[in-house]
Amino acid sequence: MTTSEAARHGSDTEAAAPGTGPSRERLWKFTAGNALRQFSADHGTDLAAALTYYSVQALFPALLALVSLLGVFGNATTTTNTLLDLIHKFVPGAATNSIQPVIANMVNAKGSGIALIIGILAATWSASGYVGAFGRAMNRVYGVPEGRPVWKLRPALFLLTIAIEIMVALVLVALAVSGTVAQAVFSLVGIGSFGLTVWNIAKWPVLLFVVVVIIALLYTITPNVKHPRFRWMSIGAAVALLIWIVTSALFGFYVANFGRYNKTYGTLAGVIIMLLWLWLTNVALLLGGEVDAEIARTRQLQRGKPAERDLQMPLKDDRGAKKAEHKEEKAEQAAHRIRLASMRHGGPANRSDSPRRRRKAELDPDGFAEEQDSQ
Repeated sequence: MTTSEAARHGSDTEAAAPGTGPSRERLWKFTAGNALRQFSADHGTDLAAALTYYSVQALFPALLALVSLLGVFGNATTTTNTLLDLIHKFVPGAATNSIQPVIANMVNAKGSGIALIIGILAATWSASGYVGAFGRAMNRVYGVPEGRPVWKLRPALFLLTIAIEIMVALVLVALAVSGTVAQAVFSLVGIGSFGLTVWNIAKWPVLLFVVVVIIALLYTITPNVKHPRFRWMSIGAAVALLIWIVTSALFGFYVANFGRYNKTYGTLAGVIIMLLWLWLTNVALLLGGEVDAEIARTRQLQRGKPAERDLQMPLKDDRGAKKAEHKEEKAEQAAHRIRLASMRHGGPANRSDSPRRRRKAELDPDGFAEEQDSQ
């Protein structure tokens, strides 16, 4: 055993000694540093840009399905106005101006019966594309392949998208119950103005709770890893929510006071601002996912699992991964047969064995001179 091996062995023994271990502060520093490092290693900003593309593709189908559901659960016009008020509170004004006319056209569009149901399902299917892309990004965060077959994965993502849309629609309907309508409802149950006051305060925590549940569902269902249990609020989700609120506020303040997007982009300013805000939102979500993944790594290391490089988390399904691996092996075998056949029939690999060709290959490794001679 060398001196370095002995020192490493001694340090490992000391670290594994009962009653000793890294402090809680050191563990949190390790987890936070690892989350930032892995976010960079996974090219998190690039993943967020890809998710922004899928966000734009899914945004208007999701709004169409949401507005249609609002017409089912309540008064579409009143509730849609509540939706626009909420968007104004959290989204920069110029970005809201790009969305508002589209929502107004959706509200004025008429539909009923089978056509309405088909429209909602088609729009939801399109909107589920973002959920699928988010799952692929989370698989990269956890370092696992997507092993679930299509017939199992797509329906799960579709149902998740429906669940999210229904939750948002119900919350918007509930938030729209205000003023004289809310007063009448609470008077029926005998609590009158007191109930209205309580509801006006409590509706914002309800909205926050729905956002927390949506993030928890995205973090739990979309990646191909089995979590020990479902958590309504993980540390990563809390980090993502906090970052999203802070960055949205700062970005809105910057756009309102310092940004010159109108001069630079003209009529496209609202679209550019919306894209930037969506990108910041996806950055926050992915960074929260990295935090959850690194917390899982730290816990596995504390239990003695070899998670220094790869997380030791079971997959939900590995059939798709095995199938892809089998196809890759077949492609490698086909490439290997081509190389062997070329060598047997005097291909470039055989001809390069002569001293003259070896010397020529050293002087002209790219084969440029040979290519010129052939021309």
